[in-house]
Amino acid sequence: MLPMGFGYIEGVTHDYERHGTTTLFAALNVLDGAIIAQCKPRHRHQELLAFLRHSEANVPPQLDIHLVVD
Repeated sequence: MLPMGFGYIEGVTHDYERHGTTTLFAALNVLDGAIIAQCKPRHRHQELLAFLRHSEANVPPQLDIHLVVD
């Protein structure tokens, strides 16, 4: 990891490896406990966008989606 500094956020070097870790995306319907989840081998914006599209396709159109992104 690269240190945080004034005006920029913490980052990683070009040779950073995740060593087998995975990225979990999950959505929870608090009314009935249903979960929409996907595990992805990489952690890029493309994976997040794919999960958002998947969630949008699997949630009825009359319901709102509230996101918590951490």
